[in-house]
Amino acid sequence: MALRPPELRWLGSLTRPGRLAPSPLAALASPRRRRRAPSPSPSPSPSDSSTPSTAPVSAGGTGAEGFEGPEWKKVSAKRFGFKESMIPAEAWNVLHRLRSRGYDVYLVGGCVRDLIMKKTPKDFDIITTADLRQVKDTFSGSAVIVGRRFPICHVHENNSIVEVSSFNTCARGSSGSPIYNSKSQNCSKNDFVRWRNCQGRDFTINGLMFNPYSEKIYDYLGGIDDIKKAKVRTVIPAGTSFQEDCARILRAIRIAARLGFSFPKETAYYVRTLACSVARLDKGRILMEMNYMLAYGSAEASLRLLWRFGVLEHLLPFQAAYFASTRFKRKDKGTNMLLVLFSKLDNFLAPNRPCHNSLWISLLAFHEALARQPCDPLVVATFALAFYLGGDMSLAVDIGKSINRQHDTSFRELLEPKVWADKHLVDEVQSFAALMKRALTEMTDEYFVAKAMAKIPQAPSSDLFYPTLGIYTTTSIPEGCQIH
Repeated sequence: MALRPPELRWLGSLTRPGRLAPSPLAALASPRRRRRAPSPSPSPSPSDSSTPSTAPVSAGGTGAEGFEGPEWKKVSAKRFGFKESMIPAEAWNVLHRLRSRGYDVYLVGGCVRDLIMKKTPKDFDIITTADLRQVKDTFSGSAVIVGRRFPICHVHENNSIVEVSSFNTCARGSSGSPIYNSKSQNCSKNDFVRWRNCQGRDFTINGLMFNPYSEKIYDYLGGIDDIKKAKVRTVIPAGTSFQEDCARILRAIRIAARLGFSFPKETAYYVRTLACSVARLDKGRILMEMNYMLAYGSAEASLRLLWRFGVLEHLLPFQAAYFASTRFKRKDKGTNMLLVLFSKLDNFLAPNRPCHNSLWISLLAFHEALARQPCDPLVVATFALAFYLGGDMSLAVDIGKSINRQHDTSFRELLEPKVWADKHLVDEVQSFAALMKRALTEMTDEYFVAKAMAKIPQAPSSDLFYPTLGIYTTTSIPEGCQIH
């Protein structure tokens, strides 16, 4: 895999990192006082034919841990500094085409949340009053309907994919929780349609809609308040939400890690209690969620939260075993080599600038090899350089020997340095390359995963999930290990 120059620069010299800065949270304006709706929630009108899973939300619209109705907010996007240039051309093209056909269109979900926080969204999702067939017809030849439980339309625009969902789509297999049966006298038909869709969302901070033409943000769940409080809160009660879709556990951790948010007590309790349920997910889905955690600039925080809530052993058993063997504490800074490696990687990545999945997979195998057999710092640096230089060992040796920075002596994976003859250094690097390849192979083998799990004190004894990282073996480290 071709790597841009910065991406492996930090592998050559592992130094103690500086103090990590806290995740910035954009200052949010205080909400205007609004009269609370006398009857908290609407009921569907006879013309509404579909009712998605919903549940009561708390006072002020702050989620599922209370039982009063929401304080609906329609906020001007100008309060948060929204600008037209913040939305990419591909999303604008889809919005304009659908609107020109008479359909209502909104940006929805995480992109609205990120724009409020002045962060760069990973993608821009759209929801429309058109049904998915009408969306597909609007973009004839460049759109395809995907998904089984909750179908959406992928619209291909300028080598990008814009996801478009429909207000008319209901999640298949939802729990069918009842919605309120009293209609607020302040509820318009459009309000009801928007509100009903938001009730099917996972977290309140993802239940925001933005009309870029009227420049209004619609907040039916108290998402803006939860952004201000830095909380990841489920829309319906957390236990129900995670049992309905256990992938929400991984999304909750991913969002909290990326934004530096925390969980309310109820949410935190069920993330930990139901952590083992993620093993039931399709392995492809797990890999997708792992990639979102590790390839988009928040890998270190994700690994910390996965360990804290007992999820790591179900996703990466070898790394969980390493944490257990080192008696890692979640607040430790700079002493865990695996976290330092991913922290260095995070510095070069962002939600709109991720790395290829083969890089973080290689990094896991790289560290696992070091954890098994600590190496001289010069061997590690020379291997990293040879990997980066496409296998040019002679140049890697020359550059490696010119490094005069002191390695971090707190890492047990690094031995005391010594003087190496070129031939012996090459032999050691090639041995380490073989060890790294073996580590990757064993990380995907059920027998060796079971052995790793035995090192974790509270590891589950059955229904173990072992990663299918092996499907990426041919795209991860072989070229880097063919060192000559």
